[in-house]
Amino acid sequence: MAESQKPASFNESGIYFFNDDSNAVFLDPVRVLNRSYNRFNVSPSTYYPRFFESPRNEPLSTTVTTSEQQPKRKRKRNKKKEPPPLNAREQIANRRHQEARPLLLKAHESLLQCTEMLDVLRTLRNDSCGCSKREHESVQHSFIDLAREVLHLEVTLNMPLREPQQQLIEINDDFANVQCCEQRVLPAFNNLVTNDTEDDVVAEILNNHYIVPRQSCFYMSDLGQIRNLIPANADSGFNLIVVDPPWENASASQKSRYPTLPNRYFLSVPIKQLTHTDGALVALWVTNREKLRSFAENELFPAWGVGYAATFYWLKVKANGSLIGDIDLFHHRPYECLILGYIAGKVNNSSKHSKFKPVKDHHVIMTIPGDYSRKPPIADLLLDYVPGLRPPRCIELFARELTAGWVSWGNEPLHFQDSRYFVKR
Repeated sequence: MAESQKPASFNESGIYFFNDDSNAVFLDPVRVLNRSYNRFNVSPSTYYPRFFESPRNEPLSTTVTTSEQQPKRKRKRNKKKEPPPLNAREQIANRRHQEARPLLLKAHESLLQCTEMLDVLRTLRNDSCGCSKREHESVQHSFIDLAREVLHLEVTLNMPLREPQQQLIEINDDFANVQCCEQRVLPAFNNLVTNDTEDDVVAEILNNHYIVPRQSCFYMSDLGQIRNLIPANADSGFNLIVVDPPWENASASQKSRYPTLPNRYFLSVPIKQLTHTDGALVALWVTNREKLRSFAENELFPAWGVGYAATFYWLKVKANGSLIGDIDLFHHRPYECLILGYIAGKVNNSSKHSKFKPVKDHHVIMTIPGDYSRKPPIADLLLDYVPGLRPPRCIELFARELTAGWVSWGNEPLHFQDSRYFVKR
């Protein structure tokens, strides 16, 4: 595709592939997520609460911030102490960083040289879609607390109108004022809640509304109930499995963002039992802590029966194109890793199956980050590498939002489905 045509395509897809050898792509999660909905849009202003602080008249950044480029402070008379030597684990982490650094800088350079995309970046937060904004905000529930406090929590699914002759039910709410023909009342916890229609469904829990995309379902439970998702036979399993574990994280604990779990708990996640008979691509989000990287590669993947295949990088930028932080800052680097691996399956020559491309290493995905811990929607970037069925059967574990056509499991899969994150089209 010609360079001049790419921004127009980006407006529809939310994905921009750079026409060079950087293996880089820029992704707007809002545009990508909106392809899952018919009557609602994800609100850019609520998706992007950070990294738009730069004044409009500030010139676009054309340089990369590194530790060597930091402004020099006035020297003190006292002799500066030498930093302590790196321990063995820190040395491994530094080697990984030095290997990734040229790839990340090259990808970032591709973005900085594309003036058309830089212009688009600064407008991503604008709610300029002709949508109606919500007039009031509700109190967002903590499903983790509700699971402890409410014995039988129910969810009401307001199903959209299908046949004109069916009786209409009016939902009298400023946000969810839609016409539906059926209301399904289901247990909210330890139950597979499904929207099997081709339209958005408004779900109601304790007077709060949640937007459920088409052909999606969620199972809200703690880790002890995850085995209820294991299919009766492998032909009904999943061939794309995305996992975003709540890794132990001092920052998350201190800020009460979400509860974390010790690493050993993730060893019991039944990845292999969830896998389709034709195999699966497993995508695991990890932070830059070497302890986690080493655990994932040397213990977790072997325990799950996953063979390592590649590492992708999520590089985080601001609205002016600059990185969100110093690329060389040891404990706060502006990128995270997505580790990919395969679970082998049986040979199947069915016409419903297609050949897939083996995943290649070192892709760089650039986005402006959303809320704390919210990962970008990466499914479209992985589909070519998924073995087996077309379309693939997909599941996200430890999910905090839903995707059309996917199963989402976690103790708060509706967190980012709250109506406060949406506007009506």
